[in-house]
Amino acid sequence: MACDLTSGRAIGCFDNVSGVKAVYFSVDALGAITYDVTNTDQITTFAGTPEFFQYDLKGSANTYTETITKDINNGTSFFAQSLAIQFPKLEAKTHKELKLLVWASPTVIIEDYNGNYLVMGLENKADVTGGTVVTGGARGDFSGYTLTMTAEERVPANFLKVDITTTTATVSAVQITA
Repeated sequence: MACDLTSGRAIGCFDNVSGVKAVYFSVDALGAITYDVTNTDQITTFAGTPEFFQYDLKGSANTYTETITKDINNGTSFFAQSLAIQFPKLEAKTHKELKLLVWASPTVIIEDYNGNYLVMGLENKADVTGGTVVTGGARGDFSGYTLTMTAEERVPANFLKVDITTTTATVSAVQITA
């Protein structure tokens, strides 16, 4: 198998910002996945009709990181995906949903502030591996939920080429529920 490079990369414009804007969780089967013909790292459609539940985020504590792990001696490599998110405010409805999320192994779509959508846990799903239910001591301290989700995948998270917030045939009728 050839592992040839296919292009270089110039320094781009300084119009990039950091941050996770929203996450979308689905425990439904995605069905067959169609990749862009010219860029096989971009997903264009899911054949199934998964329902994704949208969780809006705000603040700098929400981060997504992929760690590349390669072992030359074993001839292996994989991508460890990690999502850290915070949901301010303790409330019964969120408490129940997050409990269900802990028990599930969803596919996660991460929307960043640059308009990118990344699919975490595409093959092996993601799992909640830690978190807290907390209320701080001082009036201005954080009160709410923190979650850490992880996944290990053979390839880096694929980009989703389309806007999943619109329900059209090109998105295989992906349903978003706020």
